[in-house]
Amino acid sequence: MIVNSRNLGTLAALAILCLAPARGIRAQGAAAAPSKIAVINVRNAIVATAEGKQAQAQLQSQFAPKQTELQNLQKQIEDLQRRMTEGARTLSDEEKAKLQREGELLSRRLQRGNDDLNEELNAAQGEIVDSIGRKMLEVLDRYSRENGFTAVLDTSAQGSPVVYGSSNSDITQEIVRLYDQAYPIKASSGAAPAAPKAASPAPAPAKKPTP
Repeated sequence: MIVNSRNLGTLAALAILCLAPARGIRAQGAAAAPSKIAVINVRNAIVATAEGKQAQAQLQSQFAPKQTELQNLQKQIEDLQRRMTEGARTLSDEEKAKLQREGELLSRRLQRGNDDLNEELNAAQGEIVDSIGRKMLEVLDRYSRENGFTAVLDTSAQGSPVVYGSSNSDITQEIVRLYDQAYPIKASSGAAPAAPKAASPAPAPAKKPTP
């Protein structure tokens, strides 16, 4: 699942700060106690949960028809460009102008389609990240308190201050395991659909070749 980094901003901040109040109170009573800090990759954790994998498969199935439509438009544009290149010396000016107009029209349709698809996909992904992320923070908060962590830092957050984190302090897989236990999904009756290829970006309108 392609997760938009903007959707993780609030969650990442919560992941770092959600433990602060309780830890601050304890620190006053035991100032000499060493801090216990863990790291987690929230982005990877969301994608790795069973719920995240299921949601990704559903998104792929939902948007596959539109991606196929955009791929077909791309092929039509490439075909027009090929015909113009091959007929640079044989096509009349009128035929070249017609092909160029068709190419420009298809290019605009492809660009609008790509923009619409990206907007819809980002919105759908944002809902998934918000839903899974908030429940994950509850799991993370409970786990951190039970294990005495002072803070948990998100290594996937933009501008993350983490430059090194020991594998022993990475709790990503443990949080994924606990999340799947807390929020099990129903068994799927069939295999998840294969990921369709993303539509190619809209090319520039076909140019009229020089005779």
